[in-house]
Amino acid sequence: MTEQPDATPTPFADVDAYIALPRTSSLLLSPAGDRLVTSVATLDQDRTRYVSSLWEVDPRGLRAARRLTHSDKGGTAVAFLPDGGLLFTSARPGAGEDDEAPPSLWLLPAGGGEARVVAVRPGGISGAAVARDEGTVVLASATLPGATGSEDDERRRKARKDLKVSAILHEQYPIRFWDTDLGPEQVRLLAGRVPAEPPPATDDGVVGRVALTDLTRAPGRALDEAQYDISPDGGTVVTTWQAPEPGGRRITLAAIDVATGDWRVLLDDPEEEYGAPSFSPDGLRVAVLVERRSTPRTPPRVHLAVLDLAVGERTDVALDWDRWPAAPRWAPDGEALIVTADDLGRSPVFRIGLPDGDVTRLTGDDAAYTDVRVSPDGQWVYALRAAVDVPPAPVRLDARRADQEPERLPAPARDPVLPGALVEITATADDGSPLRAWLALPHGASAHAPAPLLLWVHGGPLLSWNAWQWRWNPWIMAARGYAVLLPDPALSTGYGQEFVRRGWGRWGQEPYTDLMTITDAAVARPDVDADRTAVMGGSFGGYMANWIAGHTDRFRAIVTHAGLWALDQFAPTTDTYHYWRREMTPAMSLENSPHRFVAEIRTPMLVIHGDKDYRVPIGEALRLWAQLAEQAGAGVMPHKFLCFPDENHWVLKPQHAKLWYQVVEAFLDTTVHGKDWQVPDLLR
Repeated sequence: MTEQPDATPTPFADVDAYIALPRTSSLLLSPAGDRLVTSVATLDQDRTRYVSSLWEVDPRGLRAARRLTHSDKGGTAVAFLPDGGLLFTSARPGAGEDDEAPPSLWLLPAGGGEARVVAVRPGGISGAAVARDEGTVVLASATLPGATGSEDDERRRKARKDLKVSAILHEQYPIRFWDTDLGPEQVRLLAGRVPAEPPPATDDGVVGRVALTDLTRAPGRALDEAQYDISPDGGTVVTTWQAPEPGGRRITLAAIDVATGDWRVLLDDPEEEYGAPSFSPDGLRVAVLVERRSTPRTPPRVHLAVLDLAVGERTDVALDWDRWPAAPRWAPDGEALIVTADDLGRSPVFRIGLPDGDVTRLTGDDAAYTDVRVSPDGQWVYALRAAVDVPPAPVRLDARRADQEPERLPAPARDPVLPGALVEITATADDGSPLRAWLALPHGASAHAPAPLLLWVHGGPLLSWNAWQWRWNPWIMAARGYAVLLPDPALSTGYGQEFVRRGWGRWGQEPYTDLMTITDAAVARPDVDADRTAVMGGSFGGYMANWIAGHTDRFRAIVTHAGLWALDQFAPTTDTYHYWRREMTPAMSLENSPHRFVAEIRTPMLVIHGDKDYRVPIGEALRLWAQLAEQAGAGVMPHKFLCFPDENHWVLKPQHAKLWYQVVEAFLDTTVHGKDWQVPDLLR
């Protein structure tokens, strides 16, 4: 990691320039291996939302990236057809559709030309998978439960709309997910084939579209957030299937016959859940992630398995590897799986041999990789590479070389110039566990001019600070002269199962003491000011900020975003109580709840929350704010509450992200630097 010259202009000094930076995400590889497609989001003309366009990247690294789509509605690439045609979803108007239509499925022909609509559903289309050899397309679409087909679905929707009916009758738990009410729609899987492009004389907007067959009539909530794949011959779909259980549901794995719609359960164990199914190149096996479900004393554990569909035999893979794999991809010869996994503050690419389970780390740098794709000849692995100090960009790897540096491919967006440098610091926990963190240092920080410190606590809590962040970007604060500490305390991933276990059900203990220990190591540096420090955290990080507020007054300010405050209230009101109750026993909730220590809070707090947050409902912030006000009594209120009525767990709208940073900066100016409180103009 190299430090950028101090005098080089950086967009992080101006939030307007920062939010205008292009944002690269997702990566698809064509069946022939000759085209990569990625998505780049940019601000619209009003600067109030991001619009995604599709770009082609040369896998050989010879040609510059070129833009494929132009639409003010944006688009999301979902799959390639066998002939190289690109399927993508977009809500842009097409034949027979109005400007407010939900996303439809579009085809951009392999040989170029205009994109055309190939599938439309009243509830929109949210994704698709394609049979590699035969070309059958399976897609997901939200459908009203009583609908017998697309026309009936449209009629029912119109009846609700005309009468302004928004009521939902729930018959299962859960009823919400992140920022969305579940229902009355239910996700269904449908399948069909994309016909050849019709002649212009017969193109009436319907000819040339996929004739869809409903594979999953009356699925209930089984296909919410479904992850699925289709066999190369187009005959079988394997999908996650959410099965109801008392007080919630668990994720099983099912196979659906495309010709008949018959389905059968492949994997169903009350102590496990499954994800990311992927067919082998010969279509005879399925790779799947297996998560051992947590208990009040035992955290979850994730490993790989391979299921032989012919005999139903499951082989667990690399069980002695103390990491959690993600997003498995098959090598073309079927003899290995390519995965990523959090690892010591990074997320490298690994090759896992079959059936022996030998693990080889392919990447040797400090980056985090996503969207892994393997070339059809097995020679190359493509991925998006990011790091704490580098935004995502496409790269190429040798599929069989260990600990390599990636080859950067010509990308649609350039890396922004940073206002500082990234270093790594280490410490030892009270119980002897090794600790580490990234530290973003601003230009000019030195023993003669030490930088004030911001301790940032990540969410999750089963996560790691190992990749680029658009929402919580440390370089914005580094541009304002702060050193930003990004630690991975107990419960963080990438350090082994024991590191997770030592914080499981003990949120206020090892995670807290680890944070204090690594902070001590940071402020011991001569280029960090030990007297000017603050804490910021969101979600679980907001929980830790709230806990810290009631247990120490060493910090000058605390910013808590979407933080858990009263665990007895949070657990049954979150959207996923069926998950949290496996850890949050009544005793754990009482022992680790920050609200019990409100009388000990001496530090000014900035509370931030979105009213559309169903994961951490706004009741957490409202109760915290009420209790802070009660503690303040008739005196001057040192705390602030920034509320976004139309935002969710994150703050996603560009204009609100700008205000978020402005309010945080103003609050820190007042509390850390002693300046007068300045309210942003748009909040006056």
